[in-house]
Amino acid sequence: MKVYTDNETIERILTKAVEQILPSKQFLEQKLRSRQRLNVYQGFDPTADTLHIGHTVGMRKLEDFRKLGHHVIFLIGDFTARIGDPSDKATARKVLSEEQVKQNLKNYVEQASHIIDMNNKENPVDILFNSTWHEKLTFKEVIQLSTEFTVQQMLKRSMFQQRIKEDRPIYLNEFLYPIMQGYDSVMMNIDVEIGGNDQLFNMLAGRDMVLNHLQKEKIVLATRLLTTPDGTKMGKSEGNMIKLSDRPEEIYGKVMASPDDMLIQMFELLTSATSDEVDEYKKRLENEENPMNLKKELAFRITKEVKTEKEAQQAQKHFETVFQTKKADTDTIEKKIIDQKEIPILDLLMNIGFTNSKAQGRRLIEQGAVKINNKKCSDYKTIIDLTNTPETILKAGRHICSIRYGR
Repeated sequence: MKVYTDNETIERILTKAVEQILPSKQFLEQKLRSRQRLNVYQGFDPTADTLHIGHTVGMRKLEDFRKLGHHVIFLIGDFTARIGDPSDKATARKVLSEEQVKQNLKNYVEQASHIIDMNNKENPVDILFNSTWHEKLTFKEVIQLSTEFTVQQMLKRSMFQQRIKEDRPIYLNEFLYPIMQGYDSVMMNIDVEIGGNDQLFNMLAGRDMVLNHLQKEKIVLATRLLTTPDGTKMGKSEGNMIKLSDRPEEIYGKVMASPDDMLIQMFELLTSATSDEVDEYKKRLENEENPMNLKKELAFRITKEVKTEKEAQQAQKHFETVFQTKKADTDTIEKKIIDQKEIPILDLLMNIGFTNSKAQGRRLIEQGAVKINNKKCSDYKTIIDLTNTPETILKAGRHICSIRYGR
């Protein structure tokens, strides 16, 4: 397989959305320009039934390595998902069954295929499962692997320190997780591992194990994390993620609902925008262009890249239709702020004063008198996610209200 040294792609690998590269950026650049074919991977634990938008940061790196001709592995952590990664977790993860994990991973490859050219004829991606080797390990072998690390090393992790301070439990299986992830690198003979910066400890464990077992340097490429303005990570555990399983209208709407302060970060991390394009977006904001214009471009671009262009066009049309209705009613429309991200429709109708009881709300729904963002609500058990769009337009008969999430 021919390895390419395209300058633009190499520069993108080394700089775009990168938090740090170990042992150094220069070492990775040297490898990329040497034309040596590298074994590159990122692992995805199926602890939820969908990948999320944050995963696309690493996926774009994998696709860049693949384009250069390197051997790319998309690893599904069907074994490690059952242990539970403790990274940045204040409490232990819930242990999943084998059946839950199998159910969760069903759509992972299809979702990733929108970013990574998985079945490229010239250089396809390998899809591997770490249960292939982990389930063959004997207890004796696990003990032997554990001798490569100390308790002191594990306890240095900040989240473990926090749990000790708060007298929260730390389980032994959580010590085993970085060892198992590290062993993945050994079994796949990895040269480069990609992962979010919150995975740094686990990736460095693999770096140590590759040196011990294979006598070579493994490169760690840690990507920046997508965070809200208050520093909270957007992801599965935090419950504020944009899922790749979301409908195009939901993805578009959730991007539109994101804070203006996240615009540039999202262009850089979540799209294929070049550094020049990102700089141009910055200039437009600095020149006081309405952030709504840029946000619509961002929402369209993200939706197109994780779905299709046609679906992005339909999502944009849906969004504009909903908010044109709002604009037409701008003089008379009532506005409410609700401090719940998700709320049952019957509770919402009572909360904003459209009904006096749930029974009355149910009757209105059964009569077809209730609309959410111009769509008829036909199920009184509906739960409304107020984070899907900047504002939710609720109609009940002649009443209309613009509702948004806030505190």
